[in-house]
Amino acid sequence: MSEVAPRIDDTGAASGVAPGRAIVELVDVSRIYPNGDTVVRALDRVSLAIHPGEFVAIMGQSGSGKSTLMNIVGCLDRPSSGVYRVNGVDVEDLDADALAELRCSTFGFVFQRYNLLPSLTAAENVAIPAIYAGTGREAREERAHALLARLGLGERAEHRPSQLSGGQQQRVSIARALMNAAPVILADEPTGALDSRSGEDVLALLSELNAEGHTVILITHDPDVAAHARRVVRFQDGRIVADERREAEPARPPLPAMGPARRGGLVRFLPDLAEAVRMALASMVANIFRTALTLLGIVIGVASVITMLAVGDGGKQSVLERISQIGTNLLIVRPGAPGIRSSGDNATLLPEDANALAAIPGIGAIAPERSSRYTIRYGSADYFTSVSGTAPDYLVARDWPMAEGVMFNAADVKAYAPVVVLGETVRRNLFGESSPIGRYVLVKNVPYEVIGVLAPRGANAFGQDQDDVALVPLTTGFVRVFGRQFLNSVTVKVDDAGNIPAVEAAITRILTERHQAEDFQVRNTAQFLETAVETQNTLTLVLGCVAAISLLVAGIGVMNIMLVSVTERTREIGIRMATGARMSNIMLQFNTEALVVCSVGGAVGVGLGLAAALGVEWMGATILLSLMPPLLAFACAFLTGLVFGYLPARKAAGLDPVVALAYE
Repeated sequence: MSEVAPRIDDTGAASGVAPGRAIVELVDVSRIYPNGDTVVRALDRVSLAIHPGEFVAIMGQSGSGKSTLMNIVGCLDRPSSGVYRVNGVDVEDLDADALAELRCSTFGFVFQRYNLLPSLTAAENVAIPAIYAGTGREAREERAHALLARLGLGERAEHRPSQLSGGQQQRVSIARALMNAAPVILADEPTGALDSRSGEDVLALLSELNAEGHTVILITHDPDVAAHARRVVRFQDGRIVADERREAEPARPPLPAMGPARRGGLVRFLPDLAEAVRMALASMVANIFRTALTLLGIVIGVASVITMLAVGDGGKQSVLERISQIGTNLLIVRPGAPGIRSSGDNATLLPEDANALAAIPGIGAIAPERSSRYTIRYGSADYFTSVSGTAPDYLVARDWPMAEGVMFNAADVKAYAPVVVLGETVRRNLFGESSPIGRYVLVKNVPYEVIGVLAPRGANAFGQDQDDVALVPLTTGFVRVFGRQFLNSVTVKVDDAGNIPAVEAAITRILTERHQAEDFQVRNTAQFLETAVETQNTLTLVLGCVAAISLLVAGIGVMNIMLVSVTERTREIGIRMATGARMSNIMLQFNTEALVVCSVGGAVGVGLGLAAALGVEWMGATILLSLMPPLLAFACAFLTGLVFGYLPARKAAGLDPVVALAYE
């Protein structure tokens, strides 16, 4: 377990450390960079001790090693060799998160180029270190405004950096350095980008802070700037060439007490997550066009999942309803050997066969049927439809109610009665909206009295209009319509679905014995149902896979955009690391951004998908909306953000703070 940097007490010394111990101590520190076959010694065996309350200027020309020294002192970089201690703790023993803790609690950075985040206000920039210190939002906002007011920027707290002058931006940077009451202020060329008057104001402010007890380490190449310090350490070629103390350090009041130590576990994670969500939303707004393009892929993917599943489930539901209209406890006997498609004009199935089957136990209704298409005439109106001769049990077998009138009965069958029952489509085409009961229609020039109208059923599982039919007694049909006495089919309704196999076996046995050949087919509507369900499930799976592929493509797009975002915001990542962000904070921020993008896209996609499904229904298709597809689609969008946001987040968290800060 890595050590955590000791806290600074009210005197500015490390807790438990003897008075006078250096707050920053380097012993024979070197920093070496490979350069092809050679190496560059940015620091060469540097030894330096800086005590609490000092105002030290590190002076040297460009390339002398002073900025490298500041990076090591600020725990942004590690020495290649030697020992570096902060408050007596060797930083070599600290991991990346422990170094982040140290930067958060001990160091405040003031950069030459200010390093403010352009998308945040002055107050929000100042409050960044407190976010990573675990300070509550209300407390850090209050302190940020107080610091800005002290530095003369109280009225500019809600302005963005682009709305501030260079001197004002540098004061915001100083306020940020003071946010966590850091005992050490590291100022890297703080006047380099300022005019002379603004530069003097900044130096005066640093002197004032030093007088309050802050240790100030000033990096500069300007002798006039270095003159404000009480101690000047001169660098040349990575070495200290002079260490001059111009005057003794005066007695100073103790520093203000620091904020609470950073919390751990769930207590720490939840506020960090809330801040990550807030920063993610701010980032989305700041890059609204790119965010919209990123959302588009997620929206399309989620919407397609919902729409396609709604259409697929609707199609399946429609097929099931149509099959259920036929009946699920039905056995349909047709002429023709198994595996051979029959036209229906096959004389192997006779009325006597239907009579023989009626004796099988477990049969609730049996309806022999012979049908063909003929023209029915009423007055001057003609309509070409299917005329079926059948038995009174036809409606029982088919679970088909009457809309008006009655079904013909056994007496009508026995008497060869010229009566007819019309389907809704036939009634509408011949009689419009008026009732046909008691009127006569002609079939093959023979008048038939209309005694009933069937209730509307719509299309069947095969898309055929079930209402396009006219029913007559089977005997009447044989004599007056069809001529030859053979059947197209026999519909058998079984009382209990559990008896279907036994009844089917009995039908097969009886007809085989009667015909001395298996010249018939027995079809089970339950098998129709099973086949239809399997077909629709396969179709729904295909549609779902297409939608899932679109989500996968969208996820790759999110990852690509997030990787671009990491590259574009490399300096921001460096700033956050310098102000105390741990690797987990950076990981959480970028992963949360991907999650927020995908979650917002998922929510929009759910709404769009539901609207698209309703639009498809309005155009005439059958849909079925349920809770599961939207939840599944949104969960997929969320997981897309989690999975495809991880790699960019890990890349961001793995950046070197020094490299990130220097990124252009």
